[in-house]
Amino acid sequence: MNASCDITASCHCGAVTLTATLPFGFSRISRCTCSFCARRQAAAVTATTASLVVTKGADNLSLYCWGTKTAKHYFCKTCGIYTHHQRRSDPAECGINLGCIAQAKPWDYEPIQWTDGINHPSDAG
Repeated sequence: MNASCDITASCHCGAVTLTATLPFGFSRISRCTCSFCARRQAAAVTATTASLVVTKGADNLSLYCWGTKTAKHYFCKTCGIYTHHQRRSDPAECGINLGCIAQAKPWDYEPIQWTDGINHPSDAG
């Protein structure tokens, strides 16, 4: 599916749910090589930040930022699942954990592309 689509996603325990629009559908799934994402290993799809709505459990999200503090990574405080993050490469975009999307089967999209988060332009200079 390459066309724009709306998705619903949730953490493992269901305390956090969200909706978002994927402008590229499921055609741009990736993992990042930065020190944080490489450890987390979750594949993400692109959503517009403006479209992302936490429909349940906003107060149950934990926020993790580091380095430039541009990227904002969100996790359920109850089950610990990474649900989404605002991207450092483009804060108008969010990455949604593919594994949290209702009816998505991450294994159907393997091999998943890796993006170079180690050599990020924000780190130069």
